[in-house]
Amino acid sequence: MRFQFPFRILGAAALALALALPTAPLRAEGSFEKLLQRFGGADRYENIVSSNGRLEAQSVEVATKYAGRLTAVTAHEGDIVEAGDVIGQIDDRDAKAKLTSAQAAVLSAKASKQMAEASVMQADSALSVARTNYNRIVKLHEEGHAADSVLDDATNTLKAAEAALASSKAQVSSADATIAAAEADVQSLQISLDDLTIRAPIRGRVLYRLHEPGEVISAGASIITLLDLTQVYMNIYLPAPAVGPLVLNDEARIILDPVPQFVVPARITFIAPQSQFTPKSVETQEEREDLVFRVKLTIPHDLLEKFEDQVKVGVRGIGFVRTAAAAEWPDDLKVNVPQ
Repeated sequence: MRFQFPFRILGAAALALALALPTAPLRAEGSFEKLLQRFGGADRYENIVSSNGRLEAQSVEVATKYAGRLTAVTAHEGDIVEAGDVIGQIDDRDAKAKLTSAQAAVLSAKASKQMAEASVMQADSALSVARTNYNRIVKLHEEGHAADSVLDDATNTLKAAEAALASSKAQVSSADATIAAAEADVQSLQISLDDLTIRAPIRGRVLYRLHEPGEVISAGASIITLLDLTQVYMNIYLPAPAVGPLVLNDEARIILDPVPQFVVPARITFIAPQSQFTPKSVETQEEREDLVFRVKLTIPHDLLEKFEDQVKVGVRGIGFVRTAAAAEWPDDLKVNVPQ
């Protein structure tokens, strides 16, 4: 049996896509009604239900982390970009100046450490002399050849040398901490500088170019909208009696308006746990009151990769699912895609 429901109206975050093949000419929008008639009829297929919808793709808003002036936008609408490709640049002169200053601070801290290490060597040498002198005075004092005051002076000199060495070593430790803090500042500023170069997070097609060079944008502003061409799917809406027997990851089929001679394979990747009203695009009050469940049919990645250049927007289609997992697909719903 077949349940017909109007298709969703898509927003910028979920846009319609379709596999438009070069061997098949695009048809007028009215051909969709012919498609519905061809696969219509409440009892046309046993254990198979269907609903009309549109192919959609996951969209990604590529935004800037920091506010600033755009100096370049290299991606254009319709371009295919790879993950990591540069798509825009924020003015980075101020960030570079701060980074240079932080790098100079690192050099200064390292120089301070070298001076502290030299002080350690000097203090260690002074301690060695003081200890030798102290040992000599102690021996002379034991033999009665050195006064108590001389021994006291030697003892105080030794303690002062030990304190000087400890102080010099502390300066080295302090210099190490200063170097670590300065290097952390450099790393932080380097990350900030890198973030001023806006890169594509995924491979996809540029859907919208939202800003142009010279514009001053705020933090979090989107530069482009990308379509993830590996996440293409159709949402259909079915009533509870049809949804109940469905099985996640079961096979599904999609037939598209411009190429009705082809049957596209898909999988049931999501079944809504709660019902909802039929989308607002319906035309009658009766249909608005119907409760339905959203079912997501996802096209395989390998097929999408094969026909990536033919993925286009705005074409409707019909999705088919089985209410019995063991049901055989009829001949006109067997997978049929161009080789």
